[in-house]
Amino acid sequence: MSKIETLVDEGFRVSLIETAFFDGKFEIPHIDAPKDIVVPSGLVPFSRRQRSRDKQDFVCFYEHDVKFREILTHTEDYVEELKQYPGVISPDCSLYIDAPLCVQIASIYLNRAVGYYLSKQGIYVIPNIRWGDERTYTDELLGEKVAFQGVDKHSIVSIGTYGQIRTAESKRYFREGLIAMLDELEPKVVLVYGAMPDTIFHGLETITEFVQYPDWTTRMKQKNIMYKSSVEHI
Repeated sequence: MSKIETLVDEGFRVSLIETAFFDGKFEIPHIDAPKDIVVPSGLVPFSRRQRSRDKQDFVCFYEHDVKFREILTHTEDYVEELKQYPGVISPDCSLYIDAPLCVQIASIYLNRAVGYYLSKQGIYVIPNIRWGDERTYTDELLGEKVAFQGVDKHSIVSIGTYGQIRTAESKRYFREGLIAMLDELEPKVVLVYGAMPDTIFHGLETITEFVQYPDWTTRMKQKNIMYKSSVEHI
């Protein structure tokens, strides 16, 4: 375990980004785009990673932050284990739309800092893109779209709808942020963990290639249904 000397290092993991390049006025760590685009065969949440069959899934963090706190505070301890999987989606640190802007920016920073460090250890990392309120995905207040800093254009990114689009307000923020992300990053492939309702994705299908993955609960239900169906036909 690495030595933590200050509260700043513990909270913001500055030791992870000693060799990083930074983007924008907030100096968000930059995650280089992978040389080749690899589309995962499946996604498994960090807390469920041991249930990935033959470790063929990419590890993702589309679950409550508490369940992946350790990857943020003790990233170094998980490198060798994560190397057993085909790749990782950078952490989906929560950006609550009612949180102070500094907190939202801090979550974007941690996403990139951990993703950068894992990529430098030889792990295939796909950047997770998460935005909060309009201050993070427009340039009206900050002069830049901070939610998209630290990520290369014209590559592969990932987003999660699971648990993020429950209200009319959250749906509005999600669609607006998604449109802004597509305009800013022009990704070739966008992975989507969770549902893709028409209220959010209508009219966007032709802009890029979306690849959808069921959330873990839905995936397990589908697996059980398929198993029961196969047993009934024996």
